[in-house]
Order: sequence, then C-alpha cells, then structure tokens
Amino acid sequence: MTTFYTIVSWLIILGYWLLIAGVTLRILMKRRAVPSAMAWLLVIYILPLVGIVAYLSLGELNLGKRRAERAHAMWPSTAKWLNDLKACKPIFATESSEVASSLFELCERRQGIGEVKGNQLQLLTTSDDVMKALIRDIQLARHNIEMVFYIWQPGGIADQVAESLMAAARRGVHCRLMLDSAGSVAFFRSPWANMMRNAGVEVVEALKVNLLRVFLRRMDLRQHRKMVLIDNYIAYTGSMNLVDPRYFKQDAGVGQWIDLMARMEGPVATSMGVVYSCDWEIETGKRILPLPPDLNIMPFEQASGHTIQTIASGPGFPEDLIHQALLTSVYAAKKYLVMTTPYFVPSDDLLHAICTAAQRGVDVSIIVPYKNDSLLVGWASRAFFSELLEAGVKIYLFEGGLLHTKSVLVDGQLSLIGTVNLDMRSLWLNFEITLVIDDDGFGSDLAAVQDDYISRSRLVNARQWLNRPLWQRIVERLFYFFSPLL
Repeated sequence: MTTFYTIVSWLIILGYWLLIAGVTLRILMKRRAVPSAMAWLLVIYILPLVGIVAYLSLGELNLGKRRAERAHAMWPSTAKWLNDLKACKPIFATESSEVASSLFELCERRQGIGEVKGNQLQLLTTSDDVMKALIRDIQLARHNIEMVFYIWQPGGIADQVAESLMAAARRGVHCRLMLDSAGSVAFFRSPWANMMRNAGVEVVEALKVNLLRVFLRRMDLRQHRKMVLIDNYIAYTGSMNLVDPRYFKQDAGVGQWIDLMARMEGPVATSMGVVYSCDWEIETGKRILPLPPDLNIMPFEQASGHTIQTIASGPGFPEDLIHQALLTSVYAAKKYLVMTTPYFVPSDDLLHAICTAAQRGVDVSIIVPYKNDSLLVGWASRAFFSELLEAGVKIYLFEGGLLHTKSVLVDGQLSLIGTVNLDMRSLWLNFEITLVIDDDGFGSDLAAVQDDYISRSRLVNARQWLNRPLWQRIVERLFYFFSPLL
C-alpha cells in the first residue's frame, strides 16, 4: 500500500511539473510582447495553480470554435463586397492633409477600403442630446435600424429609446439589436429583452457568458463597440453606452460618466455597416448584405463635408490595426497632441511614442479621470506618470466625474474618436471601433470639448509627483506588474 501511495504521489508531482512546463512552452511559443510573456510566467511560477487556470481562461485570444469559423468564412465575401464598393468613386476621398496621409494609406492597405468624404458630422457631448437625437432619428426611420452596445442599462431616458425602437419595429422597420452579455447583464435580467423581441426587434446576446465554457473561449473578450445605423445613411458612434448617467453606477463614487458621441450622415454609414454585418455574422451565423450608399441622397457639398476613415478591431479583423493607427498618429504630430481616456495602460511602444513626441517639441497633453471605477487600472496608470512627466507630457486629472471620452487630436487637424481606451484590452482584445476625421473644422470642435475637460481638471505637478509617499510608489509598481494583463 505504501508503494502504491508513493507511486501516486510521484505521478501527481510529475503531472504537476509537466503541466507547468507545457503552459510555459505554450507561452513561449506564442508571439507576444516580452513584458506580457514575462508577467504570465511570473504569475504561473509564483502562484502555479491560480496562474495556470488564469492563463488557460484569459491568456490567449480565443474567440471560440464556431465564431472563429464564421469569422474566417465571412472574409472572402466581405472582401469581394469591399472591392465592388470601390466602383462608387464619388464617395472616396482622393486628397488628405499631410498629417493624415500616412494613417489613411495604412488603413486602406490593411482594411481594403479607403476614407469616405461628403459626410455631415455633429459632436454630441451630453447624454440627453444623444438620446433625444437618437429617438428622433429612430422615429423617422423607414427601412432598417442596427444597434450594438457594450452596456444597455434600463432606466431614465434609456427606456424612451427602447420604446421608440419597439414602435419602429411594430410599424415594419427591420430592427437588430446586439448587446454584450457581460456589459448588459442588467438588461437581459430585466423585462426589456422579451418586450423587444415580442415587438419584433431581433435581440442578440453577444459573447454570452458561460462558465462551463471558460476554457473553450476567452470570457473577458467583449463586444465593446457602440454603434447605431439607420437607413444606411445615419450613423452614431463614440464612447457612450446606452445608459442614463443619472441611473448608472451611482454607488461607484466616481460621479456621472462624461462621454462624447458623433452623429453622422453620409457614406460613412456604409463603411460602418460593413463592420456591423461582420459582427452580426460572427455572432449569429446569419449574413447581412450591406447596401452600397445611395449617391442620390448626398446633399452635402464635397468641400464642406467631412472625410472619415472607419477602423475596426477584434478577432476576425486586421490584427493590431488600431494600435498601429495610434502610433502613426502620435508620430505624425508636429505641434499639438491631446489624448483623453478613462483607462491609461499603454503598450511600451505607445508610451515611447508619446514621450518621444513631447521630447521633440510637441505640446502633449493627456486627460484622465481623477477617480477611476477600476482600482487596478487606476493604480497601474499612475505607474506611467513619472516617465511621461520627465519627458514633458502634461497630465490632467479630470475632477468633473468619470471622464469616459476616448479621443485623440493631432495638430488640430486629425481627430480620432470612438470606443478605444488606451489600454491593452482595447488595443489587443475587444471588438472596438474608431473614426479618423481629417478636418480642421471638426478638430476645432473637438479641441473646444477637450479644453472644457482641461478647465475641470487638476494639472499634475511634476515636482510634487516625485515627492509622493513611498507606499504609493510601491502600490503603483505592484499594479504596473499586471499592466500587460489588464
């Protein structure tokens, strides 16, 4: 009996070390950033069982077998459709500013579609303005409405949007609504999901959370886009979830969420529609055939219309494109660079690009919330402050609530707005969307919004920051250790 237990013990020990060796080999064989690989290896060797479980569930970009097959299968037809769209030459821009040219060329080569012109674009900076405009457009919709949000939180004016969407479905408008399972858990637990389905709205719970499949698909891979498309002509995107801030996370202690959305009319709705159709097919297996833009309903003069490039990321989309776009934008800056983000945990490359911009004379400002709803990210982001301040970057801590706006403004000419946070999750993992606008008029509008944020912010004093308490430095470094995993 003693011999039996000895053999079993040795087999368990052998299996344990073989498991660690196997996971180590798997980490080393994957092409990933060295800091990320080192962080995972340290976690696994310090806390072996916890680290192995965490890596197998969170360490690799695993969309799941069915979704991965759909993502692979959809691209031949999507690529053909994009190629056919090039025949609509009047919608594509042939000129761009100096600061935008490299970025636009990158996007066209990697995505297969160039920037589109002749768009009307309006910035909406309050939730009431967004909801009222959205309700009005839904009420006027004639053919189709497609929506995707990370969070839909019932309550307040969000319920009026739901009512208008159901009314549109009842009068024959084809309505599709895709919501992230984790972000919109309150919605799916409420009566609204069934009420909408009964009214004729196609409601899809995207990337459904299922703990039984935790090792078969990465559970923290989320559908983080925020988009509304109406009649293939009107489009919305930006940082705002479909929530009324007065009813959302009131107990978090960070104040109301501050967001920015763009309302657009024009051919940009077509390029965003391609992204939505891909998302819908990946999630449901059903194909939506995007319609080409109707050139007869483009009343805006080309000289006054905005030129916009749509960039999408996530499994099935060009890998690393949004990260490349941010790097290209930062390196293109010659005078000014202003960035706003709620979660600042940049890659080493992006951090280096921002610091280099400041060191070569660019006036660089970063605006982040003073209080953050994520303890991990809040402390990890501060671990980057010393290097940024030393390079000459101005860091503003917004005190008017949780600044949730994601924006970049380069030289007052090139603007990036959308759903992408400056953290690893947005840059490498989630389904995200960013709009690139090449227009100094829109740049002025965005600059006014960013200046308002700065007026409600506290500038970090470099000297005082260097003299902060030792315990803060220790906590920052501790959470910095996990930054490649956030």
